[in-house]
Amino acid sequence: MDYDVIIIGGGPAGLTAALYASRARMKTLLIESLSVPGQAIVTDSIENYPGFPDGVNGFTLIERFKKQAQIFGTEFKTGDVKKIQGHKDKDCKGWKVEMENKAFTSLSLIIASGARPKKLGVPGEDELRGRGVSYCATCDGALYKDKAVVLVGGGDTAVDEALFLTRFVKKLTLVHRRDRLRATKILQERALANKKIGFAWSSEAVEILGRDKVSGVKVKNVKSGEETDIPCDGVFIFVGYLPNTDFVKGSVRLDREGYIVADDNMNTPEKGIFACGDCRQKLLRQVITACGDGATAAFSAQQYVEEFKGIAYK
Repeated sequence: MDYDVIIIGGGPAGLTAALYASRARMKTLLIESLSVPGQAIVTDSIENYPGFPDGVNGFTLIERFKKQAQIFGTEFKTGDVKKIQGHKDKDCKGWKVEMENKAFTSLSLIIASGARPKKLGVPGEDELRGRGVSYCATCDGALYKDKAVVLVGGGDTAVDEALFLTRFVKKLTLVHRRDRLRATKILQERALANKKIGFAWSSEAVEILGRDKVSGVKVKNVKSGEETDIPCDGVFIFVGYLPNTDFVKGSVRLDREGYIVADDNMNTPEKGIFACGDCRQKLLRQVITACGDGATAAFSAQQYVEEFKGIAYK
């Protein structure tokens, strides 16, 4: 085997797992994707991570995690994993991770591939993506200075990103299918008090309007059925996430939504494969829970590898 453990994913869960695995003197490789950036790295300010009362930029925090893992010996490679499969021969059995032009073998795997924004699935969304349709306020917010935008969603991420956008935009209309927000109370209070934010309650976006660029959003009131066009220069969509688990289909057990099924110790039903972070079936998806998952996954992988090698401390 090339490695004791290969970690797939470079977010908080994967990097914490790398830190713990490397400190346990396991030969560790972390594969991070450039095509699917992690949610934390594109977050402007994370203010609920302990030790940072004034908040911390997501990119800055991830870079600190990465540097710390490197100090203890984690190897890093960049690319997209295409599939994993069992690797067996007469002397050893483990797992093979296949990328575009290379493959690596390992006694254990930790899947920490995270999740990506979910689409609305309405007319105009795909056609106008990158021309007014965005899923990242930190990436694109500055493009809408003194302009009007619509934001769809009502959870923590949606409201947090709405507040960030008010640094740039002239007006923001938040479209939410309920008559109250789902976000944490302190975020709700800030949004409701912000004069730049208006609300389209009990409404859902049914079409994104425009030809060469976004010109508005058609919304439908879920109670009355009445449809209204909201003129805008851009639309930001935050309606949940989909796990990045396509590459493990058929190799590990997934739930109906595609999240990896793993127990509290991050064990999947497949021996030697562990899952942590946003790609795992769980209640709360936050940086702090991802870190806890990552530490647990690394410790479970360490126990598995040491027992396999016959060097477990008993």
